[in-house]
Amino acid sequence: MRTRGLRGLTALTLIGLAILIGLGVWQLNRLEWKQGVIAKIEERSSGAPITLDEALALSRKGDDPDYYRVRVEGRFDHAHERHLYAISDGKPGWHVITPLRTQDELVFVDRGFVPDSLKEPASRLPGQIEGTVTVTGLVRKVEGPGPFTPDNEPEANRWFWPDLYSMLESIYPTATIEPPPFFLEMEKSEVPGGWPEGGQTRLDIPNNHLQYALTWFALALCLAVIYAVYVWSAYRKDE
Repeated sequence: MRTRGLRGLTALTLIGLAILIGLGVWQLNRLEWKQGVIAKIEERSSGAPITLDEALALSRKGDDPDYYRVRVEGRFDHAHERHLYAISDGKPGWHVITPLRTQDELVFVDRGFVPDSLKEPASRLPGQIEGTVTVTGLVRKVEGPGPFTPDNEPEANRWFWPDLYSMLESIYPTATIEPPPFFLEMEKSEVPGGWPEGGQTRLDIPNNHLQYALTWFALALCLAVIYAVYVWSAYRKDE
């Protein structure tokens, strides 16, 4: 048998094996990273609440306060709630994001989801709680818009990603205060009238990296077996 004819095939096979095995190792690294993320989320979201000042201190130090539970006391400014488009259980609607004024700060609170038919505050007046309230929610950092995210429409109070600084400007054009670089997603709680419905934060983060890694390693094994069978059959023909 002429081995020269196998050199190109062997080179291509080795390149393919290197790529497939490399992808498998990369997915194992992603698995380790994802497990750390999930563990952090579980620990923070189930721990005792911290104060808003503690969350702000973490952020100012450059630490990530995402998913910490925060308990804060203040008064909602219902007249200036903002509406963030969302889909919940397959139904389109809006997240009600409302400024909460504390003694020293202003923080945006995602009070939860309402269907499109209840977008207007007048349609859910029992849930517009007045006076001083105590809110418990998860810190959520702002994720920027994706490549297909529509532009926000501040003048129509239609938002497609939570641009907190633009929200503040649309509410208080001359304000000199700065909101925290995060908002709070309220936990599920009893609300008069049932709306908005809190507890919308998704905590079951998918983790399929082990499956992906095994798939890449299995493809590498298949490639090696196919190559070995081909070479064996080629040698058999030359005998």
